[in-house]
Amino acid sequence: MSEKVSKGDRVTWKSHGGNAHGKVVKKQTEPTQIKGHKVAATKASPQFIVETDDGKRAAHKPAALTKD
Repeated sequence: MSEKVSKGDRVTWKSHGGNAHGKVVKKQTEPTQIKGHKVAATKASPQFIVETDDGKRAAHKPAALTKD
């Protein structure tokens, strides 16, 4: 990620079927779960919760996101 992203930013990330697009919902700094998957986020190693246009959510490390 060359630019810092923040809540509300439109971003792109690699997904199973190619590139996915959506928006940043929040910066996650504590462990959580999304769809039964552990998100090992910490203050020192945060992840971003992103949501596609059709409402699917995922967590990604900052380096995996590119600002649109």
